[in-house]
Amino acid sequence: MLLLLGATALSMALGDVIDGSIILMITATSATLGFVQERGAVRAVEDLMAGVRVHADVRRDGVEIEVALDDVVPGDVLVLRAGDVIAGDARVVDTDSLLVDESALTGESFPVEKQPEPLPTETGLKDRANMVWCGTHVASGSGVALVVAVGDGTEFGRIRTRVANDHVPTAFEVGLRRFGLLIMRTAGVLVAGVFVLNVALQRPMLEALLFSLALAVGLTPQLLPTIVTVTLAHGARQMAKRRVIVKRLDAIEDIGAIDVLCTDKTGTLTIGTVTLDAAIDPDGNPSEQVRRLAWLNATGQQGFLNPIDKAIAATPEPEWAKAPSVVAEIPYDFSRRVLSVMISDAGTNLLVTKGAVDSVLARCALDASASNRYHDRFEQLSSQGFRVLGLATKTVDATSVGGQSPVIVSVADEQNLTFTGFFCFSDPPKTDAAAALAELASLGVTTKVITGDNRYAAAHAAAAVGLDVSRVVTGSELDGLDDAGLEQLVETASVFAETAPLGKEAIVAALRRGGHNVGYLGDGINDAPPLLGADVGISVDTAVDVAKYSAAVVLLDKDLAVLAEGIREGRQVVANTLKYVQVTISANVGNMISMAAATAFLPFLPLLPRQILLLNFLSDIPGITIAADRVDPEAVAEPHGWDTAALRRFMLTFGLISSVFDIGTFIVLRVGFDASAEVFRTGWFIESTATELAVMLVLRTRRAAWRSRPGTALLASTALVAGLTIALPHSALANDLGLAPPPAGVLVALVVIITGYVVATEAAKHLTRARPFASAETHRTQQP
Repeated sequence: MLLLLGATALSMALGDVIDGSIILMITATSATLGFVQERGAVRAVEDLMAGVRVHADVRRDGVEIEVALDDVVPGDVLVLRAGDVIAGDARVVDTDSLLVDESALTGESFPVEKQPEPLPTETGLKDRANMVWCGTHVASGSGVALVVAVGDGTEFGRIRTRVANDHVPTAFEVGLRRFGLLIMRTAGVLVAGVFVLNVALQRPMLEALLFSLALAVGLTPQLLPTIVTVTLAHGARQMAKRRVIVKRLDAIEDIGAIDVLCTDKTGTLTIGTVTLDAAIDPDGNPSEQVRRLAWLNATGQQGFLNPIDKAIAATPEPEWAKAPSVVAEIPYDFSRRVLSVMISDAGTNLLVTKGAVDSVLARCALDASASNRYHDRFEQLSSQGFRVLGLATKTVDATSVGGQSPVIVSVADEQNLTFTGFFCFSDPPKTDAAAALAELASLGVTTKVITGDNRYAAAHAAAAVGLDVSRVVTGSELDGLDDAGLEQLVETASVFAETAPLGKEAIVAALRRGGHNVGYLGDGINDAPPLLGADVGISVDTAVDVAKYSAAVVLLDKDLAVLAEGIREGRQVVANTLKYVQVTISANVGNMISMAAATAFLPFLPLLPRQILLLNFLSDIPGITIAADRVDPEAVAEPHGWDTAALRRFMLTFGLISSVFDIGTFIVLRVGFDASAEVFRTGWFIESTATELAVMLVLRTRRAAWRSRPGTALLASTALVAGLTIALPHSALANDLGLAPPPAGVLVALVVIITGYVVATEAAKHLTRARPFASAETHRTQQP
């Protein structure tokens, strides 16, 4: 476009004002149309994103309020709790067992404990325990920190600025880049050849230059950037209607390419409402004491209140209002898998520990017989579909600083506990979960469950919705595998239980190395690593902040059926984008080959530069409406992506068919009607525009064209442009455009030629079995 504008300015400077002005007008109209469409698309996405922004809790004027992350400023006091994303670099003021996951910044896998004590000024970033950093998140505990830097002034912001140009392209972007290179090579050959030929025929140098550059522009789908953005934005709006919000436009293509979905169990396979069914002693008898101790533990902890704790706290007995006070806490973390609180009751300090049964039993003083008996009871309860936690207690001689609070306890105190009992939770499978999984399977998406729950409960829930549970893999099994062994295992197993956050990330990474496009659906703190590691991180609006922050797609309903709709919509976006690319480029290539051939045999230019650009502009108008075109069901039945080789074959096959009918048009006009330059150009202008419009309706579907109804906007815009094309030679602009009213006989001949072209294209489409997309396998192998 810049070369064209430069040549236009030169043309006007040398006196060809009319030609230059018309080309400038067409170029400006195209650019304005692109700007308006793209700006509207960007605003639409911004409006959608407003509903899923992540917030921070800050104290201003002594009052705790919730603000958007972008609204945090230096001087704000952050109130940090488990699951919070840290909005800026901040100096720690106060902590309560505060552990921060800094892997996004430092690469350190394990959470770092934070303390407010001063440190030497030369302390390195990784060792600054009195600072929390923008972009990291709270893994457990709580704290207060004073914001000292935000945005580009933070450590994360400085790194982002340095690596801003190191963007890893998506498969969609890689396809666009390869397509652009293909166009460059094709245009280079045609334009250079035509320019040399025109100079050899002793045509004016400027005219030859303008004509050659117009050919280059005519070959290029000028509105492709606009159409890609508009199509993606239309897809984003359609997905929002289905309660799926995309945080970046190119994630739409990525979600359509998913062929493996990894998901947690709670709220996706199950209804997500956890209820406490029973509290029992070690022998299996109902126990109010176990229920009471569990309630004290759940309500006394100050960290993230998960669904388990909410279920325990939901129905306290009246007398529990006089519960003893909680004086200390050891927050939950994903390596210990337990949470402890210390209660003070009648002068006694009692440590109450709850968590995964295996982890609790490992901290109890038990003989082999009792340990086996409790494990058997745990397996029996779990196999009935309950999620089972263990409870243990211990009297602790805790110390305090100066005889005052806070009381100090540590992980070392979680030893030699007395096992007190079990408590069981139910979360029944969703009635529509099996149907949603079947729908995903029909879209070529394999579902794998990755959960921190125990193997028995995970297997029960997975079996209830029709998943294969013949092989249930536990987190401990993953630890001993190398990359090759893990890749082999993840291909065959469908259920992964007792999995730590790093194990989840390893599973996702192994699937990606195996050539899969992986979507990961999660909503917890421990889901942040796999959400970032997947091709598409998917979370829900009710998730903890770090999960929403890490995800590219946010579901307003935690429902696999909603996700299936999002995948289908993503594939429709890709389908419609590739429709435009394939149809436009094959038609343009055909026209350019024909024009290059005609140049050698005609005593005049077959089309003026302004006519080439006008033809290209008019035929692109229906392309803008392609975003809302209907897509045949079979076109979204499996993942697809770019295939440059297939696109090249498509371009040449249908481009050459177009050239055959163009050459037929030349012969009819010159030999049959002895057309003048103006009538010849008018006839070919009408034929070229009409065939591009017709071929869009034919090649937009794999079916016979009459068996696939186009979208209303596409049909209307096609009819409008067709009418305008016929009207232009009879309008007041005809002389300036170099057009003349064609004789009736010429119009009849053009109708016959266009009809023959449509029939030939339809026949070739079925004979070659031309597919508008690459196969799913091709898409996977072209991942960057």
